[in-house]
Amino acid sequence: MQEPKNRNSINFESNTFKKIMQIHQKQIRLKERKRGFHLITAEIEEAFVELREISKGICHVFIEHTSASLALNEDADPTVRKDFEHFFDKLVPENDPGYIHNYEGADDMPAHLKAAILGSSVTIPISNGRLAFGTWQGIYLCEHRNRGGARSVVVTAIGM
Repeated sequence: MQEPKNRNSINFESNTFKKIMQIHQKQIRLKERKRGFHLITAEIEEAFVELREISKGICHVFIEHTSASLALNEDADPTVRKDFEHFFDKLVPENDPGYIHNYEGADDMPAHLKAAILGSSVTIPISNGRLAFGTWQGIYLCEHRNRGGARSVVVTAIGM
């Protein structure tokens, strides 16, 4: 039995749809950063030039680590990022005697917890080949380790 056609639905099997839908994906290695909250918007935009080919769509950024995270927040005043660090250090302190996973250092278990709270991905609309942020928004790499090393993100853009 064939389902009735909906005028507003998209036929994913049509040749027209296949020609205009684009999917781009790239792994980007971010430079090593010290512990803290760092803007990485420009680094992602510069490395992921395929974004410019999409007029309307969605960009998903996923970090491939368990002791760092991603967030969207203010990109204008650097004191916001310092306040984030202060808040999360108070929320999830180092050297808690209750931590069992502590053989990688005092900053390791708190880093995992902070990463779980903040999350491993962000999604941003794409408009006219650019990330469609609100005023003052940017992508943060939230580095929760004292020496986390270089980090990798997978960036996927889907759209037309």
